[in-house]
Amino acid sequence: MLAFMEEWPGAAKAVGEAALVSVMEAVRVMQKSPNGRAITPFLETLAPVARRLKSQALLQDYLAITLDFMARTTGSIHGHHTTFPSPGLPEFFAQAPNLLSQLSVAGLKNWVEYGIRNYRTHPERQKDYFSLQSADSRAVLQRERHGTLLMDVERKLDLYLRGLWQDSEQLVPYSTAFDEIRKPIPYYDKLGIRVPDVYNDAHGISGLDRYRAVLAHIVGHRRWSAALIADNWSPFQRMAVEFFEDCRIETLLIREYPGLRHLFLVLHPHPLEAACNPETTSCLRHRLVMLSRALLDPDHGYADADLNDFAARFHAMLGEGDASTQEIAALALSYVAKTRRQSDQFAKVHFADTVIDYRDDNRQLWKFIESGDEEESFDEPRKIEPDQQLNSLPPRHYQEWDYSSQTYRPDWVSVYEALHPSGNAADIDRLLAKHGALAKRLKKMLDLLKPQDKVRIRYQEEGSELDLDVAIRSLIDFKGGATPDPRINMSHRTNGRNIAVTLLLDLSESLNEKAAGSDQTILELSQEAVSLLAWAIDKLGDPFAIAGFHSNTRHDVRYQHIKGYGEHWNDEVKARLAAMAAGYSTRMGAAMRHAAHYLGARSADKKLMLILTDGMPSDVDVHDERLLIEDARQAVKELERQGIFPYCISLDPKADEYVGDIFGRHYTVIDHIERLPERLPQLFMALTK
Repeated sequence: MLAFMEEWPGAAKAVGEAALVSVMEAVRVMQKSPNGRAITPFLETLAPVARRLKSQALLQDYLAITLDFMARTTGSIHGHHTTFPSPGLPEFFAQAPNLLSQLSVAGLKNWVEYGIRNYRTHPERQKDYFSLQSADSRAVLQRERHGTLLMDVERKLDLYLRGLWQDSEQLVPYSTAFDEIRKPIPYYDKLGIRVPDVYNDAHGISGLDRYRAVLAHIVGHRRWSAALIADNWSPFQRMAVEFFEDCRIETLLIREYPGLRHLFLVLHPHPLEAACNPETTSCLRHRLVMLSRALLDPDHGYADADLNDFAARFHAMLGEGDASTQEIAALALSYVAKTRRQSDQFAKVHFADTVIDYRDDNRQLWKFIESGDEEESFDEPRKIEPDQQLNSLPPRHYQEWDYSSQTYRPDWVSVYEALHPSGNAADIDRLLAKHGALAKRLKKMLDLLKPQDKVRIRYQEEGSELDLDVAIRSLIDFKGGATPDPRINMSHRTNGRNIAVTLLLDLSESLNEKAAGSDQTILELSQEAVSLLAWAIDKLGDPFAIAGFHSNTRHDVRYQHIKGYGEHWNDEVKARLAAMAAGYSTRMGAAMRHAAHYLGARSADKKLMLILTDGMPSDVDVHDERLLIEDARQAVKELERQGIFPYCISLDPKADEYVGDIFGRHYTVIDHIERLPERLPQLFMALTK
């Protein structure tokens, strides 16, 4: 009753007193059910929920979601239909204002629906989900949020950094959904650039452009800022230095790309000059933001004499060159000395229109001689090991199938792709020479498969053979003093065979084991087989790609390109193949989805994906062995819908127990692994004849 008396006036003001009937009906239903204890958290959050929704109709929708949630999760734990209350209902009410600040009512309904469907009979997991503690709870929340998600534009931003700023750095997201009191701020450290996971459009600026503004500002600091000794400076002095340095950086950025001025000024607050009363409030932040606006905006409109004086001195200093962090810091200290007021010490601080949210927190602008709390909170936990490399492309995120709930876990797996390291190409040539007799037999089979309707493509700078007519004409031009035509080669294509192939190699740790009846490891035999297959496909002229994969939890699936479709079978590709190494686990579904991303884009009549593996899908963070098998099965269905034909070559003697569940009838188990170099090319020819 006390909670109702405290919260109802605020709710009635937001949505109208007529909503009381619906609210009381919801309370009555809860009271008659085992969920009586959820009434108090429901009423305690009623006013903030109503303020978020702002209409009686939306509040009705919220109550309908609540009652449906309660009806479907009450008394159903492990099949018991007695007096069990809904485990997640109180947690849901506690999170409701926060959720509605991030989601529409439709998004909230989808989020609740996922939790009910997956955790209706698991009380502890249900509590974790509806209290936003579980990973999939946060993942579904991110999927349902509005705005520009970092994962959707990460590759565009990576190209933006490389193309416009000649900078390349890992982008690491942090969430803004779970910190109501103090929102995190962008920053950068040795592990990458930290930016929000989502940006909404603001002031007519798209979320993508807001990301670009943040990255441009951080790149400016990385280029032109130098760390200063912070030990003997007061917090006020450091704050002033940061504002002046931020403006110096942005001025230099605008010189390079003038269009950034409009972007910065739209996102930069423009506080009113008389908005802060220095008699009762600390106006330090207000003065500094006004100054920051004046340094960037020639038409700022402020009349303060000190502000205009320091703006003129700032532009005079930068007019002579780039200035430096030390020089701009001296100007900032002069400004603090000139404008300091007694009221700057007041506990009440003016914050309205003082947040410049595209700027980072400037932690890298300071270094400390004496050990203290500041540097402990900044740099120590984020030091990178000397041998740690962060040179891969931004990850692609893929969903994963949960067979127990028959739903996808959104953006569950992170796939990092990179070019495979190189070894010695001569090693592959020796392997091909070792199987010379087999290669001769394969060549006879290949000649039968080769289509006969080849078409010449003339006037090529690079090709398979010399075009004599053009070469003689170019030689005559050269002898006569004219510029010869360099397009003296020709190549061939065929109209009778249009196949694109991806060979996907499982490079998990088990490949390092010795093959039964052989002194070679499974990895070495796979290397020989792939080399022969690549040689055979190259002879046929089919475009093909080779890639390997392994995983170390869902957060780290590594996909390594060994050969691309546009690359020839040459020493560079052989060198990558020679360096093949095995490690970690086998998250097959994510790797197949990523391979399909490239194979699906090929224009071919037939798209074949060959998966060479020695074991069932598994990973260290998955304890239910059926989970990744069912996910791989679902991935096969997705590939078939895209017009891709997946086929598995398994080297596991026990594969019959599970491989049929994944690939249906489209698989071959090779029991005698030592015959793999012979069987793999023959299988390919049988599939593509």
